[in-house]
Amino acid sequence: MTGGSARATQGPARPTGRAARRVPEPATTLEVIGEHSQFRLDLERIRFSPYFSRLSAVTQVIAQPGAGPLIHNRLTHSIKVTAVARAIAVGFADASSPAHALAIEHGCDAVVVQAAASAHDLGHPPFGHLGERVLDRLARETLGLADGFEGNAQTYRIIASLDVTGAAPHGLNLTAAVRAATAKYPWPRFVDPATLPLSARSDGALPRGMRHVDGGVEAGKFSAYDLDAADLADARRGLAPFAQSLECTVMDLADDIAYSIHDVDDFYRAGLLSHGAVAREFRGYADDDGALRLLGDEVLGQRTAPAGSALEGLRRKLHRSDAWVANDDAFAEAVRVVADDLVDGLLASPFDGSIATERSLSSFTNRWIGHLQSSVVPSPEVGARTGLVTLDTLAWHEVEVLKFVHRHFILDRADIALYQRGLSRALTRAVKGLTAWMTDDFDRHRVPYRLRELVELATDGYTALRAERPEGVPIPARSEVPRLGVGRGVVDYVASLSDDQALAVSEAIDGRPDRLWDIGQSL
Repeated sequence: MTGGSARATQGPARPTGRAARRVPEPATTLEVIGEHSQFRLDLERIRFSPYFSRLSAVTQVIAQPGAGPLIHNRLTHSIKVTAVARAIAVGFADASSPAHALAIEHGCDAVVVQAAASAHDLGHPPFGHLGERVLDRLARETLGLADGFEGNAQTYRIIASLDVTGAAPHGLNLTAAVRAATAKYPWPRFVDPATLPLSARSDGALPRGMRHVDGGVEAGKFSAYDLDAADLADARRGLAPFAQSLECTVMDLADDIAYSIHDVDDFYRAGLLSHGAVAREFRGYADDDGALRLLGDEVLGQRTAPAGSALEGLRRKLHRSDAWVANDDAFAEAVRVVADDLVDGLLASPFDGSIATERSLSSFTNRWIGHLQSSVVPSPEVGARTGLVTLDTLAWHEVEVLKFVHRHFILDRADIALYQRGLSRALTRAVKGLTAWMTDDFDRHRVPYRLRELVELATDGYTALRAERPEGVPIPARSEVPRLGVGRGVVDYVASLSDDQALAVSEAIDGRPDRLWDIGQSL
């Protein structure tokens, strides 16, 4: 009887290890305390988040009004990444899978993978990667935030600090496994070179997204701002430094697979992929790759360069950035395979909305998704530039060639560049206008309440850094805290807007009334 009373008083055991949360939660939220159920709770918190819903109104390159409703937004992309990631993780459970032993040793829960895949784009700002570049420039050069802006770090900031749940004061209070699986680039912006493994200190061996700068190492891609670095370190306790968890690598591969295929899908639907231009480039490389290798880099970059030069440039880039896997025979075969299926297959018939072209596109997409998600194998070498698993050599090169198609034939178009310059100006107006408003002693009392809360949250975060002084994190001077709080709060606010909201806020703060009432309570 006494023992039963003690158990009733103590309640369920607190989750530990991979299922641990930063803030212990009331037993009522943990009625089923199995590890798997903890991860299911995380998945539900992410999918019910307003930040997740917002992704339906955020696009990558072309806004939906300009290209039609069938273009992928970041929500549909995230849903498809989740499907691919789950298929890979479930495949590992099969004893015949080449990665089965790794999954047993390191853990690869399909629900953790789904949660990370669902969360991976939460920090995607308005206007896609253009928005990332603009916000990073403004954060560093205008607002004085040394760690700037990065979409992956923004994702981690959302789950750790900005989103809300009734069970914790800040953030979604996710398990360690899910937080670690969300961190594609598990380091801050600035890295002490002495902390890197000896094998990863040369330029060609640095972890992805890092480069040497002024005697140190700076990461263009990273998963935590200074404010959230301690949270990430807590989530990754027990994992090798600078290495993704296995579940994170699965999510990362699924993102690459979906991205490489769905961008081709989008631009084919939008009529932006010219069969003639793509065919010329691929056939030029196939017919004369030997001669192209003899050309200097400056010749390849000229507008008068022979057909196939851009693909030759890609081949050289892969050798510079990923010598661990770059292979000329595999590259040539990948070019041939993509040319056969894309140039001589899908693009041979322009998309006209008919059942025939829909079937052709569906067949192309399903065939490639199935092929790539079944091509995940243990990495030939586990180092700073690769995780425990990767795509096999041919599939890896095929993904790079597929991504080349949209980068080369879409992003460099003059009309796309003109459109993006306009979006850049809109974001710049919004950031500068809101910052000026927050620092206006006479009018800041009318600042949108959500913006004021985000500034207060960031200011509290910088104040806590000064008090706690976590190891390896730059500590701001006391006099800098208010300015940094305003800067990070404004960036958090603008990054949380949809494409349309960002345009409307930019126009309203510039004194244009055209869309004033579209904003409504969304401020």
